[in-house]
Amino acid sequence: MAEPLTEQPADWTEPGAHPVAAGVHRIPLPLPVASLHAVNVYVIEEPDGLVVVDSGWAMPDSRAALTGALRTLGHRIEDVSQFLVTHAHWDHYSQALALRAEFGGRVRIGRGERTSIEAFDVRRGLHPRQADLLRRCGADAIADEIARLGVNTEERDLPHTLPDAWLDDGEKVALTRRSLDVFATPGHTRGHIVLRDAAAGLLFAGDHVLPHISPSLGLETEPEPKPLRSYLASLRLVRDMPDTLLLPAHGPVTASVHTRVDELLHHHEQRLDTAAGHVRAGCATAYEVAAAMPWTRRQRKLDDLDVFSRMLAVLEIDAHLDVLTDQGVLVAHETNGVRQYAAS
Repeated sequence: MAEPLTEQPADWTEPGAHPVAAGVHRIPLPLPVASLHAVNVYVIEEPDGLVVVDSGWAMPDSRAALTGALRTLGHRIEDVSQFLVTHAHWDHYSQALALRAEFGGRVRIGRGERTSIEAFDVRRGLHPRQADLLRRCGADAIADEIARLGVNTEERDLPHTLPDAWLDDGEKVALTRRSLDVFATPGHTRGHIVLRDAAAGLLFAGDHVLPHISPSLGLETEPEPKPLRSYLASLRLVRDMPDTLLLPAHGPVTASVHTRVDELLHHHEQRLDTAAGHVRAGCATAYEVAAAMPWTRRQRKLDDLDVFSRMLAVLEIDAHLDVLTDQGVLVAHETNGVRQYAAS
């Protein structure tokens, strides 16, 4: 579950351009989200124009922050030649589309995002599939609340169209001064990708590996059936690479991708063990398990969370129970449209 960043380092949200490596700068851009203060975009200076990894939320404050930070580097926003986007969430994708419409820069994103991009329809609300999945989890009351939620003003008019081209797993993005390897890392979304600069020792990680929080799973228009299984496999994929600097989309740049991946794998192993224990104790549905577990660093109860966080919590547990079923730890059957679990 994507927890609020309750104790953020004081410097990572400071406006401006922060050097990361030769010719690479981190620019934090503001977000209209209470639990996340900013999203990092990374500017790569190239002779033929700036290459920007992720783009920010399409809103005036974000554009002003990006414009001002580029100005301190001696560039204009018109100098951006292309955006390489890790996934299709608003805070990564929407500003790239808005700036493309105005200035014509090229936008590329992982091919796996196509399903959710094409399926998005503002008339269906933000989470139509999630409401259906919540009912399968035995969480009808949460599903009803989610189904009633309208699209808020911050999201209603955001651009959400196709990119100029797709990024494919195994592709090499050849720039003038560096080469970026594309790796598909599904889990947070089905089409999430990371970009690795092996020569410089950098991993542009998007939301796949975050220094302080565990990212949400499958929060997209058309979530994949087994997001945690995909996410754990994607973490192990990155862990098997030589270690690099971690350039996350939220939080400060940190020295070791491996260290944080190990922490995330350990976190999910603990959650799997805890979830299995609650099923053995008599909890039968994902909703019942989620209600029995603590949430966020403050160990809050499920009912104390806002409805969006309750949705994420129940669906995260659903993903954990699916993995436990795949492992043979649990068995599952469906009764009246509700999936129920028991110890094997």
